[in-house]
This record gives sequence, structure tokens and C-alpha cells, in this order.
Amino acid sequence: MQALQISLLVLFFPWSLSPLSCSCVCVCVCVCVCRPGEKIGVVGRTGAGKSTLIIAMFRLSELNEGSITIDGIRHNSLALQQLRSKIAIIPQEPVMFKGTLRSNLDPFQNYTDAQLIEVLNKCLLHSLVDQHSKDMGLSKEVEVFGVNFSLGQQQLICLARAMLTRSKILLLDEATASLDSDTDAMVQKVLRTNFNERTIMTIAHRLDTIIDSDRILAMDKGIVAEFDSPKTLLANPKSIFSELCRNAGPDEYKRLYEAAMSAQGYQTH
Repeated sequence: MQALQISLLVLFFPWSLSPLSCSCVCVCVCVCVCRPGEKIGVVGRTGAGKSTLIIAMFRLSELNEGSITIDGIRHNSLALQQLRSKIAIIPQEPVMFKGTLRSNLDPFQNYTDAQLIEVLNKCLLHSLVDQHSKDMGLSKEVEVFGVNFSLGQQQLICLARAMLTRSKILLLDEATASLDSDTDAMVQKVLRTNFNERTIMTIAHRLDTIIDSDRILAMDKGIVAEFDSPKTLLANPKSIFSELCRNAGPDEYKRLYEAAMSAQGYQTH
């Protein structure tokens, strides 16, 4: 279990690769502490700074000021490989490449067939490892970008890959934004059942996917404007989170409100 603490972040993004180009300054006023195993939903309008958190966490751009610590260790003191091995990410677009199902799950051959089959079963992909069906199993061919799998299967395979890494921090970057509601429900079921001991930060596209989070981190113009439970934020009609829920329409707002009021969160703190 790993605690995550984020303080004032300042990053400089170059507009281009030219050394003569000007830089874009991104200031993310983000001071928050995530408890081990806590589930955080990140919301905000376009340009609020949600994706900047992921850029900073993976050190895709180095911080100029501020800090991110994992279990009290500053993340920029770790080697990149060591840091990124501690954090798993499920992006909006699933990442798959030409090869086999096995090579997509375990490109470095660190795990046994039994371990791979176990995570596929946990991710509701039993049919892919049904040894009684033709062209099935871990040797099943994967075409470029995984086009011979449905989008839902691709995302569940990415979840299985993250499950194998056993990293204690999982980032979901609007991972179910392109999925239909039924497949989204499958992904949410896998997360709740098999990732309950991991610290999860979800950048939300659908508010119903984070309504039972332990806390909501609402960002506005690069600033953390709110950081509290969904129930508390919805009780305040002036909160950003409450406004986002109301913008979904009266029926959806009622459903989200009732879900938040009855939710116990992923865990009790």
C-alpha cells in the first residue's frame, strides 16, 4: 500500500522541439494527500489541469517547482524505470501491438502461463483462454493495434496487464470514455473486485464511474478547487462537482445524488 502526496507543481512545456521556441508555463496548484488504497476521482472542465497530473506523475515533463512523494520518497529521486514500475496507467485508447496475447500481457516474459490465465479470468476474459475453442489461448494472434479484439476486450486486456505488474498506484485516464455502458460496467466490476487494495486516481469522463470514490478532486484552471467526498460536495450546490452533476440533466443528477448518498466508498477510513 502506498500513500501519495502532491504539492505545488510548476512545469514548462515547449511549444516545439526547436531550441529557439518559447515555452508554455503550466502551473498546477495541487496540494493533496491520498491515503494508501484510496480511490480518487478527478474532475474538471477542459483545460482544468487533469492530464497535467499524469504528465507530472510519470515525469514526462520534469517539475520545475513542487514535489510528488510516494510513501515519503520524492518521485524525482527515483530512476525512471523504478518510478514507472510503481505506477500503472490505463489510457483512454487501449495500447496493443502485433504479436500474441501472451506477448501483449507479458512482453518481458516475467510470468507463467498460469499467472496470465489467472488475471485474464479475473478480468472476465474467460473466453480468450478457453482451451476447447479453436484459435484460443495465450498463443492467439493479436493484429496491429489489436483490431481483431473488441474495444472492450482491449481495455480489459490492459487491465489484466496492470494487474500483473502489482504496482500499488493505478491511474485511469478516462479509460472508459469510449466504451458502451455495459462494457463500462464490466471494467468497473473488475476494478472494484481486483484493485481494491491499490491507490486509484481516475480522471473521469462519466461521473457515474467515480460517484462512489472515497474523495473527489475537482480542478479549475490548474488549481485544486475542491477535495472531499462526493456526498459532501453534492451537499454544496455551489461546488464545481455539484455543478458538473447538474449539467448532466435532472434525471442523471438525481441518479448521481442518490448513488453518492448511499455509497460507502471503496473502503472505510
